[in-house]
Amino acid sequence: MPVAVVTDSTAYLPPELVRAHRLTVIPLTVVLNGAEGLEGVETFPEDATRVLSGRRVTVSTSRPAPEQFAQVYRELLAAGADGVVSVHLSAGLSGTVDAARLAATEVGDDRVTVVDSRSTGMGLGFPVLAAAAAAARGTDLSGVREAALDGVDRTTIFFYVDTLEFLRRGGRINAAEALLGTALSVKPIMHMPDGAIVVRDKVRTASRGIARLVDLAVEAAGDTQVDLAVHHLAAPQRAEQLLAALTERLGDRLHDTYVSEAGAVVAAHAGPGLACVVVHRRP
Repeated sequence: MPVAVVTDSTAYLPPELVRAHRLTVIPLTVVLNGAEGLEGVETFPEDATRVLSGRRVTVSTSRPAPEQFAQVYRELLAAGADGVVSVHLSAGLSGTVDAARLAATEVGDDRVTVVDSRSTGMGLGFPVLAAAAAAARGTDLSGVREAALDGVDRTTIFFYVDTLEFLRRGGRINAAEALLGTALSVKPIMHMPDGAIVVRDKVRTASRGIARLVDLAVEAAGDTQVDLAVHHLAAPQRAEQLLAALTERLGDRLHDTYVSEAGAVVAAHAGPGLACVVVHRRP
């Protein structure tokens, strides 16, 4: 059996890709106004949108326990996997990577290795797919890990939010950044150069924000063939607008495209109106 590839629910991979690549997805937990649920299993984007639009909002997210990872790793190895490569959302956003590493140490570092994608959404998903493709070719544990790391280096994420307030509440940016954005009535465009969320640009309107996302994505693509993913939260028209503009700008360089609504974990921290583009430069 080839090396097994594990990820978490914040990759937001289309279900058909999860099945085709035999991926194992471990869900994070979301708590919305006291109601706890597993992302993508019990709690979905519309649940987060409904709660976030209310007046009284209490939202939190939590990583899977190390024991959950350890159980999954042991089951995959017992089923005949040669090893496990576990690829997860940025350590700058969650303790998920730390939990996975604790479990890998318990199960055996020689059989399980953990990769920090330094991103989320398909910023995580594309490195997972790169690892899965390497595993399908019969690559060994070290080679599958290197394929994931190469996928991380080839992937860039940009996203627009209507307000910084949700990121501030979740502790993903500091209060000073959020206050500045509110005081100046700016619309921020964020990126994750080192696995942490950083303001990349500021614009005045949503339309300018979408236009700037397109420019940044085209710049990140360079002259290479690329795959694209577009995420949104309660903003399907923005996603359609983004994809149409990018398809026109990138032309023959554009290969695979994916469009999906962000899950409840990202929704809890980004808020309704999120528009995100992920660029994966092909080898």
